Amino acid sequence: MKIFSGTINSLEQALKYSSTKQKTISHNIANVDTPNFKAKDVTFRTDLENSVQALKTNEKHVDFAGSSAASINIKTRNNTLYNHNGNNVDIDKEMAALAENQIYFNAVADRISSKFNTLKTVIKGGK
Repeated sequence: MKIFSGTINSLEQALKYSSTKQKTISHNIANVDTPNFKAKDVTFRTDLENSVQALKTNEKHVDFAGSSAASINIKTRNNTLYNHNGNNVDIDKEMAALAENQIYFNAVADRISSKFNTLKTVIKGGK
């Protein structure tokens, strides 16, 4: 028996992604003047099977799941060059990504907080 729904697990993965992205963006900004530094990006891809698995309500349904884990990948940007010293960090792009990630994190944190408050209400018997 699972105590938490798949939603809470998905939100946990989203928080991990946002945290990793925050660290990566901060690392890029910190190295904006470092010669030959190549900026990094974070990608978050959940398998389609995760969504399909959440819809599976009967054991007779076909199992499409190959892997239920979300993948968070950090990739180096090698295809751009912004500075004469070989550095490719675009500070404006990084600052915009930082603001966007903050909004994303706040939304996910608010949603998971709401889920836990709902569980707390159920445990207390609606009081």
